[in-house]
Amino acid sequence: MSAGGAVVGRLAPSPTGALHLGNARTFLLAWLSARSRGGRVLFRIEDLDHPKKKPGAASAMLDDLRWLGLDWDGAPVVQSRRLPVYRAALGRLLAAGRAYPCVCSRRDVEETQSAPHGRDPHTLAYGGRCRGRFASWEEACAALPPGRLPAWRFRAGPGLSAFDDLFLGRRTLDRAEIGDFAFARDPDGAGYLLACAVDDAAAGVTEVVRGADLVDAAHCQLQLLEALGLPAPAFCHVPLVVAEDGRRLAKRHGDTRLCALREAGVPPERVVGLLAWWSGLAPFGAELRPADLVAGFDMRRVPRAPAVLDDRARAFLGIRVPASAPRSPTLTPGHNV
Repeated sequence: MSAGGAVVGRLAPSPTGALHLGNARTFLLAWLSARSRGGRVLFRIEDLDHPKKKPGAASAMLDDLRWLGLDWDGAPVVQSRRLPVYRAALGRLLAAGRAYPCVCSRRDVEETQSAPHGRDPHTLAYGGRCRGRFASWEEACAALPPGRLPAWRFRAGPGLSAFDDLFLGRRTLDRAEIGDFAFARDPDGAGYLLACAVDDAAAGVTEVVRGADLVDAAHCQLQLLEALGLPAPAFCHVPLVVAEDGRRLAKRHGDTRLCALREAGVPPERVVGLLAWWSGLAPFGAELRPADLVAGFDMRRVPRAPAVLDDRARAFLGIRVPASAPRSPTLTPGHNV
């Protein structure tokens, strides 16, 4: 916890594209969770995913969130400017024998799966094929074709990983279900899992509110923090915003980018009103600023089901579905409502 037990939350987008309504809803909940308890909100730009970074995306995200009515305390932290910090954390893991370079491809990992384990196909258990195989990153690089990089893997211990999620409740995972997970594909350890964990600890973040698709990442980050002897934040994984077909928002569902809504002249209060309705915080049709929702905010009012961008929501914001896009039957928001 931070000094005096104050809540410290954070907004941490990646500049890989424009923010959309799903991002905005998660950021609004993270902001409200901290502000409603007199806490601080920090801002971090997670720009380590180099192949997907879009020029100008970081400044556009700041503009979109300010337009929406969200603010933060202090200057934004930019991860690409903190590479020495991640290098030092990697060095500590290596010195403790908790990290090693791995050259296994996704196909290699899939071929070791003896039976389906019912988990996200992107979270395949790794049994440790490269443990002790290479003496250094450079040696692992030499074993790969030009242009391919090894990954750093965390040497996971046996037993269970468990934490109390502020929204989902008790989450338990047998560490063998993930095994030795990859935490970076960079010689200095500058990857999402390690950088995110280290930066939260360094900033004194006490609470991480983010999408439910990152629950498994929390198990990995908690193991990294434990190995580094760093404090862990409380996690709160909230449902995503999906389209009527149950899939994540995409162009086929209409243009849900905040910048597109701004350019179309949609008032930010209307966008916040829709986000609040999805979150059980306001009736449909309300037009609000984030500050209007601070008093009396309670995360327990947020529906357990994903929020649904249906025809009613699209009409409220004037979002049109491309003529070529297949239409699905409208789902009733479950509150949604």
